Amino acid sequence: MEARELSKLPTPELEAKLDDAYRELFNLRFQRAQGQLTDMNSIRRVRHDIARIKTILRQRELAAQLTAQSVKSVDKA
Repeated sequence: MEARELSKLPTPELEAKLDDAYRELFNLRFQRAQGQLTDMNSIRRVRHDIARIKTILRQRELAAQLTAQSVKSVDKA
């Protein structure tokens, strides 16, 4: 998935996709260990998807913190 598509999703749905991606990564690694994995690039693709999702979640977390800090600074003034 592209980052643009992921950034449009709500946070709970992103967290669900992250859980699914971790499960998929586990299954792919298990298949590789058994010698059943045919597409070795699929592991890399899933790892990149996980990184994209985690990046978007972190950006949202930082934006929320920044908003909270700006509200506190306005209240003090």
